[in-house]
Amino acid sequence: MVETLASEGVAEHQSAPRKKIGETLLRADNITLAFGGVKALTDISFEVREHEILAIIGPNGAGKTSMLNVINGFYHPQQGRIMYLGAERRAMRPHLAARQGIARTFQNVALFKGMSTLDNIMTGRVLKMKSNIFQQAIFWGANQREEIAHREVVEKIIDFLEIEAIRKTPVGRLPYGLQKRVELARALAMEPKLLLLDEPMAGMNVEEKEDMCRFILDVNDEFGTTIALIEHDMGVVMDISDRVVVLDYGRKLADGTPDEVRANQDVIDAYLGVSH
Repeated sequence: MVETLASEGVAEHQSAPRKKIGETLLRADNITLAFGGVKALTDISFEVREHEILAIIGPNGAGKTSMLNVINGFYHPQQGRIMYLGAERRAMRPHLAARQGIARTFQNVALFKGMSTLDNIMTGRVLKMKSNIFQQAIFWGANQREEIAHREVVEKIIDFLEIEAIRKTPVGRLPYGLQKRVELARALAMEPKLLLLDEPMAGMNVEEKEDMCRFILDVNDEFGTTIALIEHDMGVVMDISDRVVVLDYGRKLADGTPDEVRANQDVIDAYLGVSH
């Protein structure tokens, strides 16, 4: 049975007015991705709308992470296309996707463990810096002013995510839940139009999940950031999502509101198990 989060913070966000969902920001058209003779995705189509939180769910091996990898250019589908900001993206690479406003976090934390929280988050500003690595080393004049400006942005994110106390701590020393929050901070430092979150709650306890839910909702509400996330915790999905796409064995099984999806008998049979 799907259970909802017993979180006052999430409940407050649900009762508050949400940002108006806008036009289509990204559209996947008939995406097919294969590795040799194995199809990871077959004829997948869906859209991500401005300002919404879209959840992508399904059993292990359903193709969820593969779909995110197609969106941010890590994989290139054999068939289909990705439309983003009204234009078809061809031969997109992850660094180009980042330049166009697509940021992501990963299923397994991908941070520089020996670097501080602050320095890890600063790496999210690299693509926005005009000076090169040699000019940055001089730290004088225009280069100094540029770095100070970027640090001000990062400090605001640190304050927003309530991680001031660990700003100078090497991330390798942090508990897993805080590492996940630092990774979110680094993605936000890129000022994304579209934020891709791959299992942001994985490995967290109930309190850490409630905190992460609150921050995801805050990012969506206060920054207007469009979010597409993969998540296995159905309580989380049903509480924070505007829309849900369900994948099963690389095919789209359903696409609709949380209420529509949890009432869908095909989804119940393939994934949820019991109707809510």
